[in-house]
Amino acid sequence: MKTIRNAVLGAAMGAAAVGGVSAGAQAADEVTLQLKWVTQAQFAGYYVAKDKGLYEEAGLDVTINPGGPDISPPQVIAGGGADVIIDWMPSALASREKGVPLVNIAQPFKRSGMMLTCRKDTGIVQPADFKGKTLGVWFFGNEYPFLSWMSQLGIPTTGGDDGVTVLKQGFNVDPILQKQADCISTMTYNEYWQVIDAGIPADDLVVFKYEDQGVSTMEDGLYVLEENLNDPAFVDKMARFVSASMKGWAWARENPEEAAMIVLENDDTGAQTEKHQVRMMGEINLLTEGSSGKLAPEDYERTVATLLSGGSDPVITKAPEGAWTHAVTDKAGVN
Repeated sequence: MKTIRNAVLGAAMGAAAVGGVSAGAQAADEVTLQLKWVTQAQFAGYYVAKDKGLYEEAGLDVTINPGGPDISPPQVIAGGGADVIIDWMPSALASREKGVPLVNIAQPFKRSGMMLTCRKDTGIVQPADFKGKTLGVWFFGNEYPFLSWMSQLGIPTTGGDDGVTVLKQGFNVDPILQKQADCISTMTYNEYWQVIDAGIPADDLVVFKYEDQGVSTMEDGLYVLEENLNDPAFVDKMARFVSASMKGWAWARENPEEAAMIVLENDDTGAQTEKHQVRMMGEINLLTEGSSGKLAPEDYERTVATLLSGGSDPVITKAPEGAWTHAVTDKAGVN
């Protein structure tokens, strides 16, 4: 283990030097990261970077604050409770339009893991079959991709035979288990497996991945307040943070089971299980694979186009300006 650790740290330090990020320039710079959700493998790269000493070697003292159903990362950072947050791009762009000037500085997730999962016995086999059905939808900023999708399909979300009834779904899978909803919101790495573990086999489910429906939007990006990017010292600190974090994600992809164990060690609630976190780690790695951490402009443009296609009630009313930057990833030497 010590040999692996030293090799990883040596690679991190060498890459940081090549990328122009001075790992020892600002020893023990404090960084507070606010997660979008509770401690789980969804955030393994950050926990790995901390556990393996990658942040320390980058001259950072990183505090990772878990999220939860009552925690809004944009509100946290607006109130000064974090230096950088993890959020989905629809939520971040909506927050920006409402006055919280969030800027995407890095995009560790390349693909969306969001799905609608339906019981097969409802007769739903294609999106057109949603009409007249009840669909469970997450809110608190997570509803935006769904609303855009329904708008593109021309399906009202106000109920009726030609529309869908939206059930404000809690962060659980009870509505599909109790048949309160025909479909519910799930992630490929989390709730979908909770449904299966609850006793509904995969053969009895129909899933619609947002990625396959052409309405996928970027998830789990890193965001900071725009004004802070005017400070070169802050940009340098974030560059070191992003560089170390991406090395944490690379390590997690190569060592998924150990990465899941690191997550479990950081779960103070004891709510997570080894089986679920190992499985989640495998699914999360599929979403981060292929990302260097640098936001691809075409992914941003696709997300904006999806959000603007909300008909009479779009998620955002105009294309944002200044909502992303490569300043941090360029300084980190990320290609």
